[in-house]
Amino acid sequence: MSDTKPISSALLQWAQTVVGPVHLARDVSHDRPNSLVWQVRGATGVVFAKVAPNPASFARDTRALREVAPGMEPGTAPLLLAADPLQQALLLSPVHGRRVKGLSLTPAEQRILHRQAGRWVRRFHGGPGELSAQDHADAAAEVARAAEGAEKHLDRAGDLISSKDRRTVRWHAAALGRLGPLPAGYIHGDFRERNWLLDASPAAWVFGAVDLERARPHAAVADLVHLAGGPWVGRPDLQQAFLAGYGRTLTDEERWALRCLCALDAASAISWGVPNGDREIVEAGRATLARLEVQAA
Repeated sequence: MSDTKPISSALLQWAQTVVGPVHLARDVSHDRPNSLVWQVRGATGVVFAKVAPNPASFARDTRALREVAPGMEPGTAPLLLAADPLQQALLLSPVHGRRVKGLSLTPAEQRILHRQAGRWVRRFHGGPGELSAQDHADAAAEVARAAEGAEKHLDRAGDLISSKDRRTVRWHAAALGRLGPLPAGYIHGDFRERNWLLDASPAAWVFGAVDLERARPHAAVADLVHLAGGPWVGRPDLQQAFLAGYGRTLTDEERWALRCLCALDAASAISWGVPNGDREIVEAGRATLARLEVQAA
């Protein structure tokens, strides 16, 4: 058992009713308090037990696992084995491969990776006909909510965000609010390298992604925010490779929306990252606002 975050007896007992006797439960959570995931090994193999941080995350995770993940290429997204609403717990099939964040890849290999990521998320987003009328309405509401949420992030951040950067955030929030309808998709919601897996062999590379608790209808371009503010900085070749895999270029409105969403995400990252001691996310947020400042002048 993990000494860091031991699995609860209730969760373990429930898992055993589904997969049989468990020999080992190893903590594989992200390094944040509300991440609760264990690799569970038993006679029938390995599964993952996950406790959602809140009811909304449980509902999003469950819907994505039931409705979207089964349509992905086999082995590239987790499948739902069981769900327990009382514990907000899920049992998931494994996605094979190693976490991309810890891999050392050449520039050429990184381009292959991002091309595969683009192909994977395009399939996850689905086509316009795969979203219901309610999904399209929810996606538009998410964009409006993002624009309206700027002041909440700034209030929470206080003097952690300079007056110059506050102007940058407000300018982009207003610009996002003026944009017309954006192509919608069923987004992953946390599509970044820490949630990517790569199963590499001499014959082929297989890309997969995990952590679907933020999946929901939204503007499809929202899934590019963490990439635009992270690995794509100074690497236009990675963005080009991603879009080649994605199968289409961004519309003019999507390019503007991406800039605006990056600014709002940066404000959110700073306001959350400082009190929670996450220096990496804070520095990334501040670097994003510095890059976008010229647009707010």
